[in-house]
Amino acid sequence: MEIFLSICLGLGLSASSGFRVFLPMLVANIATLSGWITPGEGFAWMATWTAFFVLLTATIAEISGYYIPFIDNLLDTIATPAAVIAGALLSTSFIQIDNPVLHWGLGLILGGGTAGLVQAGTGLLRLFSSKTTAGLGNPVVSTVENIASFSLSGLAVFLPIVALILVVLLVLWLFRRIGRLRKSK
Repeated sequence: MEIFLSICLGLGLSASSGFRVFLPMLVANIATLSGWITPGEGFAWMATWTAFFVLLTATIAEISGYYIPFIDNLLDTIATPAAVIAGALLSTSFIQIDNPVLHWGLGLILGGGTAGLVQAGTGLLRLFSSKTTAGLGNPVVSTVENIASFSLSGLAVFLPIVALILVVLLVLWLFRRIGRLRKSK
């Protein structure tokens, strides 16, 4: 059961990093500092005050940047590979499996893949918003992404099974939306 819960936690945090790269890492840092969750071996840096201040600064900068129309689209090009890295790092930090190949494989494939898929979906949504509202609707999109990232991160920490269910539903919804977009072209 411990392995399953750690996978739920890792995937929830990974999907959250598809909305915002640094916010889920900050939530995980605060949760580890508070003793609510424990990172795996080799990830003790996540429970340090230095990490807290670095992640807090990065989170504030990232959230602020997404409220500037068209800069937010530029940030998406940077955030896409960063989200994959953050998702892989977050899932690997908390998935508790003794086999290093399986441990990192799950982290990279499940965590990085989930974060990348969510980030791709939000990037497409932002492009659509930029195109249809001349960027005026982008702050609304950014606010929804901030709320989604924070909420899903919190659920991953406190209710990891619920977070996993939401991640699965989100991924299925994204696949359906992308499928519809491909058919309409």
